Amino acid sequence: MNQIKNKIALLLGCFCSLCAFAQLDTYDYKMQLSAVDSLWHSIELPDAVFGEVAQDIMDIRVYGVKENDTLEAPYLMKVGSGYFDRKAVDFKLLNTASNSKGYYFTYEVTTEETINRIHLDFENKNFDWKVVLEGSQNQNEWFTILDDYRVLSIQNEHTDYRFSNLEFPDAKYRFYRVLVKTQEKPELKSAKISVTVKSINKLKQYTVASLNINQEGKTTILDLDLKKRLPISYLKINVPEEIDYYRNFRIEALLDSVETEKGWRYSYSEIYYGTLNRIEKNEFTFPTTLAQKFRVSIQNNDNQPLTIAGVSAKGYVHELHARFSKPATYYLAYGKANDRKPQYDIAKAGVKIPKEISSLTLGKVQKIPKKTIAVVAPLFENELWLWLVMALVILVIGGFTIKMMQKK
Repeated sequence: MNQIKNKIALLLGCFCSLCAFAQLDTYDYKMQLSAVDSLWHSIELPDAVFGEVAQDIMDIRVYGVKENDTLEAPYLMKVGSGYFDRKAVDFKLLNTASNSKGYYFTYEVTTEETINRIHLDFENKNFDWKVVLEGSQNQNEWFTILDDYRVLSIQNEHTDYRFSNLEFPDAKYRFYRVLVKTQEKPELKSAKISVTVKSINKLKQYTVASLNINQEGKTTILDLDLKKRLPISYLKINVPEEIDYYRNFRIEALLDSVETEKGWRYSYSEIYYGTLNRIEKNEFTFPTTLAQKFRVSIQNNDNQPLTIAGVSAKGYVHELHARFSKPATYYLAYGKANDRKPQYDIAKAGVKIPKEISSLTLGKVQKIPKKTIAVVAPLFENELWLWLVMALVILVIGGFTIKMMQKK
């Protein structure tokens, strides 16, 4: 009886081991991880990974192979995207006044905090004004923070654009005075004073391998090719024009292509819509998009096309913070269609991850071989033999039939 139990346990163990190894075999690629010597490590995903993973980047696993067992190391995906921690600062409007220079708005900050942003919300629809921002501790001596800073609003059938944010280096005064240089009365609905703390962006610069610029009617088309699929979150369009311009544009990513009888059909998906202009930096961020080719469409309306000097592309660094609980030979596995999102306990609140963890080195990309199913060859691979056998069977049956008829 004990021998039977031991055999059953052995068979179950072999089955579990096969299932464990099958987990790694279900992925297309793997890269060995070196120097796993502590509980926590970080893994920066190399560019080669993004060429094969799914669009949602859910098909990534960290497996450890140990004799006849496979371990799955849990991880958290950390995308190095910068964020803006904007904190509102308490203030009050002391007075408004006007003279031949324009209209004044004086504010008092009621706390001893540094600020670097004032948002002005005007009711006026169309304007183009210059603004002077000053700071003071006693309202007797004023220091210039911004001089001839431009704010404007354009609303018509082609453009709906507004820029009325005063952004400046960190300043710490008790009083702030805004002078709007205009003879038209600015209808200021509200103002918001805040301090913005931006985290460090982990952005990688990617090379735009080719840039083709074409004119299609009143639209300028920029086609970017990175030559490989990469995670892009940032585009900068270099427009060296010295005249004012305000052009609506959109950014699209090529996510699919199908070959038809009439040629290739490309399916683009819009990922950003905005306005190119001379006032702000033409730098645009959007959710990470995995693609090789991007298209920028600029609406010129009745204006001359803009001069485009180039386009820069960047993407946020993607890191895994993984926990290695047991010694094994670990691999980063990826490339599996319709894979599910992993569910790990470390994703829940309360799990403490060290702030300082060492990064692992990745080996070369290895194609994971798939188990081939042996195909049993047919008894007769040549159809001629099949016809000969069928003819022989017909002759035999016919012979027996003739003999039976002769006997009757």
